[in-house]
Order: sequence, then C-alpha cells, then structure tokens
Amino acid sequence: MRRTIVVAGSIAQRPGIAGHAWMFLQYLLGFTELGYEIVFVDRLEPGDCTDRSNLPCSVERSVQAAWLDRIMRRVDLHRRWSLACGSTTLGLEDATVDDALRGSVLLLDVMGYLGPDRGALASHRVFLDIDPGFGQMWQENGQARVFGDHHQYVTVGTRIGAPECAVPALGLEWIPTLPPVVLSQWPYVSCDDDAPFTTVASWRGPFGPVEHDGVTYGLRVHEFRSYHDLPARCGDRFVAALDIDDADGDDAARLRDGRWELVSPQDVAADLDCYRTFVQGSGAEILVAKNMYVRARTGWISDRSPCYLASGHPVLMQDTGIDADFAADAALLLFSSPDEAVELVAQVRRDAPRLRQRARDAAETVFAADIVLETLLTRLGIRS
Repeated sequence: MRRTIVVAGSIAQRPGIAGHAWMFLQYLLGFTELGYEIVFVDRLEPGDCTDRSNLPCSVERSVQAAWLDRIMRRVDLHRRWSLACGSTTLGLEDATVDDALRGSVLLLDVMGYLGPDRGALASHRVFLDIDPGFGQMWQENGQARVFGDHHQYVTVGTRIGAPECAVPALGLEWIPTLPPVVLSQWPYVSCDDDAPFTTVASWRGPFGPVEHDGVTYGLRVHEFRSYHDLPARCGDRFVAALDIDDADGDDAARLRDGRWELVSPQDVAADLDCYRTFVQGSGAEILVAKNMYVRARTGWISDRSPCYLASGHPVLMQDTGIDADFAADAALLLFSSPDEAVELVAQVRRDAPRLRQRARDAAETVFAADIVLETLLTRLGIRS
C-alpha cells in the first residue's frame, strides 16, 4: 500500500529559477521512486503575485502559479500540488491537502514553509534546513524564531553539532542528510575536453551577514572576491550564471577583468531542461560557498553538486568543514584558497577521464536519491 509524504516548500516564489525547482524535485521524485504518494504544498502572499509585465494580479493570472504548474506538469506531478494564496487555493483543494497531512507518514517542511497552523495536522513534522547557520544564529540571537514546532530537525549542514562547527544547535538533535539526486533525471553526459568550469550562484541573496558571539558570518560575495581572477590565473574558461545586482557593478566588472564569463541566471535556468543542459555542458563545477558555510564550518554541500556528479562532471568545492574521508568517497575536490583551486583546475584537466567516471560513481553510491532518502527515512524512524 502506498503511503503519503507531504513536502512543503517554495517553487512558486521563484519563477524562472529552475535550479531552485530542481532541489525540491529531487525529493518529490525520489520519494515517488521509493513507492510513496507525494503531495507538494506551496503558498504565496497576495502581494507576491505578478503578471508578465511584473504588475500585481490575482494568483490565477500570476506567473508564479503558471511556473509551478509548468514545473509539475513537466515531471508528471501536475495532480500532486497545492498553491494557497489568501483565500484562494489552486491545484488540490484544501480539504484534500488537509486529509493528506492527517494521513501522512511524514511532513517534510522545508525551511518551515508550511506554517504552524496547517502543519499541526501532520502527526510527524520534520523541519528540513537547507541554509544552515543563518536561522540558528538568528534564533539564538533573539532575532527570529525560525524552527517552530516540529518533531525532528534535519539539515544539510553535515557538521552541525560537531565541536568545530560554530552553528548553535539550540538544544535540538540535528539529523544530517545529503542533497539527493534522481539518477533517472540526471544521466551521465560526455563533454568536450575544453568544456568550461561553471557555477550557478547568487552574489548576495536575500539575507545580510549575521553577527554571532562577536564574529560576523557573511555571504558568497565575501568569499568570491578572493577568486575574482581565478580564470586568468588558470588560463582556462570559467562561466558563472551569477545573480548579481546592478548595485554591485564594480564587483561584476572586477570579475570580468579576471576573465569570468558572466551569464544571466534567467537564461540558464529558464526551465528544467535549460538548467540541466547548462550543468551537463560543463567540464566541472567550480563552487565558491557562502562565508557563513565556510567560516562556521557547517559541512554544507550544495544541492547542485550531485547534479554535476551524476552528469559525470567533477566538483571543485570550497571547503565548508566537510569530513575529509567523506569528501574523498563523494568525489568532492576541496579547496581552501585560490592557490589550491588553481592546482585542482590543473588536476581536472590532466586527469579528466578518471575524474569523470569517479564523479558518476559517487553519484550512484553516495548521492543517489534512493540511498539518501531511504537513509533519511530510516533515521527518522519511518523505515526500518
């Protein structure tokens, strides 16, 4: 008998950002492949709804609702979602969603998105933290109560709770998990020997730096500036789909001077297939992490990296405190400085065939959704 898992999250809020949508789909499709009936619950505030001219409109006419519907139809989940906005609900009716919550074996509440009133209908509520450090520090600082009333707490910050990690545990037992990848959606793809190193990233994001215990923990901008001339130093091609505001024009100019090719993330991530094509056309991922993840030693791993690995592309990743033995098993090539990054770029070019196969092997043995999600469900006590 199929059992129900409800996933709450935020696809509709970010129309045209397919990488964000793929993060949720790895869970939705992964749980489906494990034999679960899934329901995805999303919501908007009335002021969030805009039309194609970016003017306020009803949720029925909004690009946000159209984006969610398009995404879910693309992966044959168009009858498995609900979008609430004020008194209006699209997709599954409220009563159907409430019944699913009451009968579910799990509510996976990504970043606490569902809210306490409706979430209380589920008998097993699990918070999934995909942005480790910020929420925990805000809560301990008394700035916001982020984590709500859940039965268990899961994080992609694999080192939270370890002595070297500066993120406060808040007295909660944090269950670490890896970002999953659905291998049927991300096959191995060969690439040209000179295919570029690529990344998809935001320069700042929605939050500012956080001060905690006298230390300031910053954003990606605060790390990336040290790597502004990495392409010039390597004499290689680097392409960044970088979400950077016009106000940071000086930073963008400095990156271009350092021979970064900056492309529009809206072009790269216009739909699921476009995003996948960009990743699979890469020679490797070059990942500069948020200063929060690096400085606090969170052990964070990007949800994009398993997609690169599954496609057969090495991942060069700034070290966020990941266990060295695990990094080796997961085919993550870690660097902590521009000099180390330069060395790894050269290594990838020298040893590309072996590293490509190693990347795919790691996706199959470490990050595959059936492995990651079954392990997670076991840790949550749902599977034995």
